[in-house]
Formats: sequence, C-alpha cells, structure tokens
Amino acid sequence: MDDSAKRAARSERSPISAVPDGPPSAPSAEDLLVAVGRGDERAFEQLYDLLAGPIMGLVRRVVRDVAQSEEVTQEVLVELWRTATRYSPDRGSAMNWAMTLAHRRAVDRVRSARASTDREQKATFEAGRGRPFDEVAEAVSGRLERQQVRRCLSTLTELQRESVLLAYYQGYTYREVAEVLSAPQGTIKTRLRDGLIRLRDCLGVAA
Repeated sequence: MDDSAKRAARSERSPISAVPDGPPSAPSAEDLLVAVGRGDERAFEQLYDLLAGPIMGLVRRVVRDVAQSEEVTQEVLVELWRTATRYSPDRGSAMNWAMTLAHRRAVDRVRSARASTDREQKATFEAGRGRPFDEVAEAVSGRLERQQVRRCLSTLTELQRESVLLAYYQGYTYREVAEVLSAPQGTIKTRLRDGLIRLRDCLGVAA
C-alpha cells in the first residue's frame, strides 16, 4: 500500500470530530426564570444580576425617590423568586413579566405614600377629639407586625440584619450602607437580597 492509500485509510478510521465554535451561550432570562421556579438559587443570582438594573430604572422613573426605588426593586426581585413557578415562556418574555410586576409595585408604592400622607393629615385634624376605633385597630396591628418583623430579623446573620436595618429602616442607599459597614457595595447588595429572602420565608411561615 502506498503512502497516499495509508493516509486515506487512517483518515477513514479516525474521523475528526467537529469542534464547537466559541464558549457556550449564556442562559436566557426565560431559562433562568423557569429554573428559579424549580428552586435553583444559582439561577436566581444570575437573574438578579440580569434584571436588577432595568427594574431599578423603571421603578425610579415612577417612584422618584432613590431610597424607596431601591426598596421597591428588592421587593420586586423577591416577588420574582416567590412567583417564578407561575411563569411560562408561552406567556411572554421574562423581561416583560418582570417589568409588569415592577411597574405594578412602583405604582402601589406611590399610592401607599399618598394614602399615608392623607392619614397623617386626617390624624392631625382628629387630634384632641379622641382616638377613633380604626386608629386604635391600626396601632395594634402595626405593633404586632413590628414584633413579628423583629423576631424574623433576629434569624438573619449580623451583616444581613445590619444591611436591612440601614437600608429599609433608616433610608440608607446601597453606597451609604457599604460605607457604614466598610464592605464592598456588591457584597451589601448580595446580603440584602439574601436577607430579604430569609425575611420573606420567616414572615410567610408566621403569617
């Protein structure tokens, strides 16, 4: 057998397999949201990084206030984690799903702020005329909720608890929380996200 025939025979015995071009593509938001619905925490981390910016931008346009916008953004992301089982790609893109939820939450926050202002004005008007039943009931309900929140806060790690308290009870921004706690801003965002998930679970069980 001559050299050319030998080379041809070797080529037939050892075919060269195709090599895929480039690295594998990143999972889509739809794939991630479906995985989150199955309880995949790693997928939630990726979805968080993918959607947090766009959600914050939309919420900020509606709510205006930076600190409240950050709080609503966290609420939306926790809500995505909680309701991901309801999502199906047949119902539209994950981005539209998230943005619809974000817009609804932002509008609710604006309405809540207005209602709170109205209640304060009414309370001022009612001052000196005795405490109506609704006011007493609201005070009792608020006290019970605060006790429940305090109990659930005690289940968080120290950094999670301090981050949540500074951001949502004292109105600090991510950057300010990071400066106070001497921690990277990315770490603070992660601790806030994890802390909110644990709070959600605790309050949900106790509810």
